[in-house]
Amino acid sequence: MTHDIYDPEFVAGVFDRCSGAYRNWSAIASFGLIRAWRKSCIDGLTLPHDTSASGVDLMAGTGEAWPHLFARFPKIEKVTAIDISPGMHRQALKRLHMGREDRVSHLCANMLTTDLPNESADFAISTFGLKTFNADQHLIFARQLRRILKPGAPFSLIEATDPVGWSLRPLYRLYLDGVLPQIERLFLNGAQDFTMIGEYTRNFGSGGSVADALKSVGLNVDTRYYVYGSAIRLSGHKPD
Repeated sequence: MTHDIYDPEFVAGVFDRCSGAYRNWSAIASFGLIRAWRKSCIDGLTLPHDTSASGVDLMAGTGEAWPHLFARFPKIEKVTAIDISPGMHRQALKRLHMGREDRVSHLCANMLTTDLPNESADFAISTFGLKTFNADQHLIFARQLRRILKPGAPFSLIEATDPVGWSLRPLYRLYLDGVLPQIERLFLNGAQDFTMIGEYTRNFGSGGSVADALKSVGLNVDTRYYVYGSAIRLSGHKPD
């Protein structure tokens, strides 16, 4: 049976099933790079250190970005964590929410259809959720992001990419498409959900679809690549 891998119900199911192992597996599979990339995402936010801003974490997953966010901006007042997967929210509450109960709220919703108020966010972040959208959805995402952000508010988004042109790309693809599926099959009950990363990153490409979408809705965007194009950070702000 063929599935639309960008259908919201399919995406929610994938991440529900892998939510329990997501934190450790993503760190192991990326050789620890994912932690540095999450920190870089937060570094892309142009906010003062002592800001008391309130913002949104889009496709928040298990909340892995929050330790970096609160370390850099310890006085942030509120973060609204949006994710389509109930399982990811449960893991965030279980593992990373302690001590932040008064500053992190959870919204189990599809970012593409959420009705968060217009111009309600002082900032927005997203770590490794963009690849689960196709090109048409990237444009919807960009419109939603612009709608939610206050004038002048910054954003920073990071995602794994397919490093076309890198001499070691064949090995990179072999690892994502061949090695990881075998490891998951042997040690993670064969669910084959983490192996979707390979297909999602291949389709996501270099991230140009998101960059173009953000620019098309009038957001100011700066692009930065990491590890020979294996990840992309898109940071910028909504014009005043």
